[in-house]
Formats: sequence, C-alpha cells, structure tokens
Amino acid sequence: MKRLKIGVFGTGRGGDLARNFMMLGCDIVAVCELNPNYRSGSAKWLSNGNIVKEFDNFDEFIKEDMDAVIIANFFHEHAPYAIKCFERGIHVFSECISNGTMAEGVELIRAFEKSNSIYMLAENYPGMLFNREIKRICDGGTLGKIMYAEGEYNHPFNPAEGHYEMNNVAKAKHWRNYYPSSYYVTHSIGPVMYATGATPKKVVSFAAFAPTEGDVPCASFTGDGVSIITTLNDDNSVFRVTGCAKFGGHHNSYRVCGTKGQIENLRGMGEQVMLRYNEWDIPEGREEINLYTPEWNDKDEELIKESGHGGGDFVTVRHFINCIREGRQPDHPFDIHSAVTMASVAILAHRSMLDGGISYDIPDFHLEEDRAKWENDRLTPFYGSDGSEPTLPSCSHTDFKPTEKQLELYNTGVEKHVFKV
Repeated sequence: MKRLKIGVFGTGRGGDLARNFMMLGCDIVAVCELNPNYRSGSAKWLSNGNIVKEFDNFDEFIKEDMDAVIIANFFHEHAPYAIKCFERGIHVFSECISNGTMAEGVELIRAFEKSNSIYMLAENYPGMLFNREIKRICDGGTLGKIMYAEGEYNHPFNPAEGHYEMNNVAKAKHWRNYYPSSYYVTHSIGPVMYATGATPKKVVSFAAFAPTEGDVPCASFTGDGVSIITTLNDDNSVFRVTGCAKFGGHHNSYRVCGTKGQIENLRGMGEQVMLRYNEWDIPEGREEINLYTPEWNDKDEELIKESGHGGGDFVTVRHFINCIREGRQPDHPFDIHSAVTMASVAILAHRSMLDGGISYDIPDFHLEEDRAKWENDRLTPFYGSDGSEPTLPSCSHTDFKPTEKQLELYNTGVEKHVFKV
C-alpha cells in the first residue's frame, strides 16, 4: 500500500498530529513554520529516514509533492490555506475552527465544491473513550428518542502564574487574547453532534463575565469566563454547550438524554460513564443504573493509548487516512458542512450574546440563498495578519480590557519567558 505523503503547516499542534500520521504509516515530507527554531526542530523530529523539507512560505510549501496537509496555524486563520490546498487537489486535515468569519465559511464551501480534495475537521474529542461509548449507546436505540445533550469543555488555568498564556502567545495581539468565550466550541459541540447525529439550526447564547483579577500577567481582552450556548437542532433536539469555559474544576463532560434513559461521563471520574434508564424502560441485560468504564474494543488499542487527547488524535487521523484510501468524504460531524456549521455556531453565538440573547439561524451552506446572505460578512474579534483591527468586541462588556499592571506583567513575562518570533 502506498505510503501517504503529508505536509505540516504550523508545527506546534501540527507536530503533535503529525506523529499520529507516522504511527499510521505515513511520511512527513515538508513543514511550514515561521518560527525557525520550531521549523528546524520539527523537521528533525518528524523525519523517519526521509528528508523533511522546511518552508516559511505557504505558497512554496504546497508546491511539494504531498497527498495531504495538516493545517494547524492560528486558530481562526485556517480557511484561506485550506482553499489554496483545494486549488491544487491536496487533501485537507484542518484544525479547529474551520473558518474565522462567516464570509470565509462561504468561500471555503465554494472552493471545496470545485475541487476533488477530501476535507476533514480535525476535531478529536469525539474519539475519546467515553464519547465513543456515548455514541455506541445512542446508536443502539435504548435511550429512545434523543431530546437533549450537553457538552462542556472546561479549561481553567492559574492566573497568578500566567504560564499558560505566555507559553502559547507570542505577542499581546495574539488570537488567544481576543477569542470570545463562544468561539472555541468544537470540543463541546463536536462530541454531541457525533453521538446524536443532530445538526444545529438555531443558536442563542449568554456569557458570564468573570475577568482575571489582581496584579497578575494577563493580556486577555475577553473577560467572560464562559458562554452558555443553546442550539435547536434539525431533529428538534436541543444542545446546551460551552465554548472554552473557565469555571469549576478542569473537565470535559458530556450527557445525552432520551425518552427512555440517559448516558454521561462523570466529572472528575476519569473515563467512567453512567448509563441510566427509567425503571419501566430497562433493556434486557442492563440495570436501572449502570456505572462502568468502557472498553476500547479496537484493533489499534495499544497505538491509541500512546496518542494525545485520550486517544482522540489517533482515532481522528485514522478516520482521515481511511477516507483518503477509500476515496470518500468523512462522516458527520467531521465533513466540511458540519465543520462550517460548528464555526457558525461559534460566531453567531457571540453575536447572540452581544445582541442580548436573540436567536440566530444557522445557515445551511448547501443553499445558495444562505451563502448569499453571509458572503460579505467579515466581522471579526481578531487582529488581522496585516495588522487590521478587530471589528467586533471580544467580551460581553464591550469596553473591557486588562489593567495596565496586568499588561505590564504579561509583556515582561513574555520577554523573559517565551520564544521570540
């Protein structure tokens, strides 16, 4: 079987994903990265006896002979580079989110339809053990009609240290200091879309304002601790999900509820799940309350356990490789339309919050009338790569900004502590 040739754009997160491609018998043939230390280090680390070429220019990078590209540059800047891959017939494995503006979502879909490329959203949380089990139970039908699901991605860090921000952010105008609390949504909504098969059609959102306090390193212009996002879906079910939340203890938790029962992974309890049924709807072989740790039951279990994000990285990469070898697009919710739907939830949930919680319709970009409505909407909370300023506030308190002391401590810490770009 031919060994697939893979390029890596953005060697931080991209390097982590590339390791899984290598575990699955692919060759990394080129890397593209602005930071010279990251670039040269990754080229050496990802070599498996072959030459890994180094680039700092994407247009030159994609002239290489590659089957697919891992797109893992800045969070909100994936779409333009995916489109360039489509134009050359290169398959795309794109980190989250797929597009940073609504107009980019339209452009991404239109370019994809003109190409023969396979596109997959590299959303890895559905591949975690407990989320695979939640989907298995949903597919089995014993929960009855699915009415409701929850997804929480909760990632607090110690504000007194600021190490998380300073190690991930090279400058104060970096995207991590401006992303609204609804935008990092795929780790919460992806798993419940995967488990239930539902697609959001309407969204509303409210944010809880809880800025970092005290004289600590901070450059974030997003003072919201969490966005609570509610979607009405195409099957009349409802999701309640978060973006990247900062409340309580660190956890990833998911729950799906049907007319006959529910299943959830338990906060703070590792990979355990609780499957519960109404006492009059208990299926054969089950109890009313079933508390257990699922099994992988997967031929690649040992490799999965070596992978990142609870095995999700490996499972997601394997799905993409299988799609390439079989000549098909990925399954829901990893396909391009699901990806743009998730991005629309992220973007329009923030608009909903800024507009006092009004409902927004999630466009169906299969339809030209929906594309036409959004094709010129380039509102963004981020600075552009050309230095252009944000056109949307990042926070529910639209005039919020970190204190002068917080910025001073942050900038001092960056100078002393992290790499220079």
